[in-house]
Amino acid sequence: MTIKSGTRATDDRGMMYGMILLAGLLWLTGCAGQRSAANDASLHPPALGTRPVPQETPTAETGAPPEDFDPFAKPGEEGLEEYDPWEPLNTKIFEFNRQVDRWILKPVAKGYNFVVPNPVQVGVRNFFYNLRFPPRFFNNIFQGKLKGAGIEAGRFLVNTTAGIGGFIDVAQHLDLRTPEEDTGQTLGFYGVGPGPYIVLPLLPPFTARDLLGYAGDIFLNPINWLVAPIIEVDGVPSVIAHKNRTTTTVVQLSGRTYEIVNDRSLNLEKFQGVEEATLDLYTAVRNAYLQTRAKAIRE
Repeated sequence: MTIKSGTRATDDRGMMYGMILLAGLLWLTGCAGQRSAANDASLHPPALGTRPVPQETPTAETGAPPEDFDPFAKPGEEGLEEYDPWEPLNTKIFEFNRQVDRWILKPVAKGYNFVVPNPVQVGVRNFFYNLRFPPRFFNNIFQGKLKGAGIEAGRFLVNTTAGIGGFIDVAQHLDLRTPEEDTGQTLGFYGVGPGPYIVLPLLPPFTARDLLGYAGDIFLNPINWLVAPIIEVDGVPSVIAHKNRTTTTVVQLSGRTYEIVNDRSLNLEKFQGVEEATLDLYTAVRNAYLQTRAKAIRE
């Protein structure tokens, strides 16, 4: 993910690939419960990864689809566009991802949950959500949603100041709420089709469009350019100098690791309920994901 020229990019490639792989592992498993919960006949599936889909407030960041979603809807129902040509391979990768969560992340999250009080966990979740303000802000602008962009800016300013860096979601009490926007939704807004459903090792589920959008969101976040630069461009300064790649790797991974363990801890019971109540978990996750993304684009 380094934008450079010459031998410097080649030297850095191994480290960056390693960082991406580990970050993907942590990201995938940590948010396995973020889109998961069983609620009566509805399913909030444990999508393995994170592209937060807000519920009542954007900072909830559980990613659970609304209760009226049917995870087993047939193609064409509820706006669902199902195209899964690689299902045999996807199901194998999906099961691998589940085992990573079962044997690595879940035990760590249980220990973390035992030590860290729930209000602290909620504050940590709010803090990281606040840091991801730029992609949401810019994608509102790209879609011509100026009111949404204004609300996102207001949320960021209020929570960063009165909310002590975003740990306290003060903005929700001021009714500063707007649907979350990302680059995948922006592409859909301009008519780009979802393409095939994709499950990758150590990453969340995507469609081809959303995978491209995920990369776009990384580029839109200035932290990845100006603070801990996993994207490096000659002449663009950063808090951590480009030459200090080990420091950047440690900062990025330690921050992402902590966020993922914290999020998984907040969703322990929710994820457990889904696994116990669902026979065909792959289909449930896929359909709920596709419905959620279709609805987000329509809005």
